[in-house]
Amino acid sequence: MKTLRRIALAVVSTIAILSIVGSALPGFDYTQQDRLHISAGPSTDHWLGTDAVGRDRLGRILHGTRLSLTLAPAAAGLSLLLAFLFGAAPGFVGGYSERAAKTVIDLMLSIPWLFLLLMVRCLLPLNTSPIVSAMITFLMLGLLGWGVPARILMARSRALRESEFVLQARAMGVSRRRLLSVHVAPNLCPVLMAQFWIALPVFILAEANLSLLGLGVAEPLPSLGSLLREMEAVSLLVVGSLQVAFHHNEVN
Repeated sequence: MKTLRRIALAVVSTIAILSIVGSALPGFDYTQQDRLHISAGPSTDHWLGTDAVGRDRLGRILHGTRLSLTLAPAAAGLSLLLAFLFGAAPGFVGGYSERAAKTVIDLMLSIPWLFLLLMVRCLLPLNTSPIVSAMITFLMLGLLGWGVPARILMARSRALRESEFVLQARAMGVSRRRLLSVHVAPNLCPVLMAQFWIALPVFILAEANLSLLGLGVAEPLPSLGSLLREMEAVSLLVVGSLQVAFHHNEVN
């Protein structure tokens, strides 16, 4: 298990370093257009070819990966902060605050947040700058994605509230604030880290789905979702070609 973790960490670190370093190089500008090479294949000038307007695909992949790997952790951090405030703290305090927090969490989990994201994103002006659209997209993901980790943190915090060392510290006169910050919060760190690593791919895929629908990061700023959207026409063309070939074989 440790070997798999090290391999996964090495792969993620390599991708992050390549995206950060590569996107900073002048030869991989995602806005520069090569009008002489439109939808060109791989070459020495464009290692992965160009898109429909002559932009370097490798440069756009590097910039899109850097964007997702930069903003997705920020959104996950915001989500876990809200999960701690609405989950761990009320779960430790108990009573009316815990019941109220449960109601709020259930309400958040009952909302179809993907449709809510679509509604909020559609309300933004069409002339929103690309970086602002990217920040708003991941901000919405962080504000709406804390329901599940909040429920998990509440259950863990409730279990810690009834543990022996917390009861002993409370009997010694330790305040609730110190109990939460000194005794409970460190024991919640493994759960927080697990939820953080779970939230990262969820937010990246959610942004990809929004960008695939044309409601994520605005052009010309690339993202993983917008890159997938560019491949939609290619996928439809390939599927259509396969269907024609299959139908031709059946006729023959």
